Amino acid sequence: MIDSNPPGERTDPMRRHLKWLGVLLAFLLLGAACGGSDDNSSTGDNGGTTPKAKSGPEIKIGAQDFGESKILAAIYKGALENEGFKASTKDVGGFRDVLFAGFKSGDINLAPDYVASQLEFLNGGKGEATGDVDATFAKLKPLLEAKDLVGLDPSSAVDTNSFVVTQKTSDDKGITTLSELAKNGKDLKLGAPQDCETNGFCIPGLKRVYGLDMSANFVPLDLGVVGDSLNEGAIDVGVVTSTDGRLADPKTGWVLLEDDKSMLAADNVFPTVSKSLVDAYGADLTDVLNSVSKALNTDQLVELNKRYDIDKDDPEDIAATWLKENGFAD
Repeated sequence: MIDSNPPGERTDPMRRHLKWLGVLLAFLLLGAACGGSDDNSSTGDNGGTTPKAKSGPEIKIGAQDFGESKILAAIYKGALENEGFKASTKDVGGFRDVLFAGFKSGDINLAPDYVASQLEFLNGGKGEATGDVDATFAKLKPLLEAKDLVGLDPSSAVDTNSFVVTQKTSDDKGITTLSELAKNGKDLKLGAPQDCETNGFCIPGLKRVYGLDMSANFVPLDLGVVGDSLNEGAIDVGVVTSTDGRLADPKTGWVLLEDDKSMLAADNVFPTVSKSLVDAYGADLTDVLNSVSKALNTDQLVELNKRYDIDKDDPEDIAATWLKENGFAD
């Protein structure tokens, strides 16, 4: 019998099965190649991507016992978790010696802190801190290294002593800066915590930098009642923190006096990290925290503290909003 099909066009069943098997195998290999990309993310059920979990020690963030520290700790935690790190927060109380004890024991390995205050704590109050953050931070770094700690980039957010007056006092006396306070407010009554008498960034600082001595008209007060005393007229000038949430509340009506000669301490917010944690993760860790510092500023901290102190919002919710608005969360 003569075959009517030309060579290569045979209809043998086994040949057809082998042909289709080869096509199927090729598709399978192609799919495996496309799905085997080794990147740092995976596709979630909602079609988005989640960062690949980082392998290494857990990040344990210490939060001191006040709202701002709790918010900052939650911001660090959220930013790190968004990049695949395992992180948690821990309350370490309100004193810096407890914070450093936590680093030493390993209970924590990361914490938000303040440049000038940390320097003066570690150097035993030598008065080396100034209003220059770079110079102050340069003196701090070797003290941290001696404790196997690393100071990462300071932010532009500063929480330091600030002098405020009511709008009426500002208008009546023509005072909007500390230089104008020195010129027009020598008879005004100052209310501040007790240490203002010896704090280099309070009464001694005003005398040293602005030539203004307010010691004769000084009223020692707990920090928590300074604002009420100012509003009630018991004092004319009050010392609060530069990130006090009431500064963002229009009902308060305070005027924050500009430190026009840079007398106040460079208490910029920055991350303190254990050296072992930096060694474990390197730039993967430090880049995230430095990015947070780059995004954070004083005006934001005032608003965040307002949400905590006045609006009574939860620190985690406050942090979540900041993280989303600043590109650290979806």
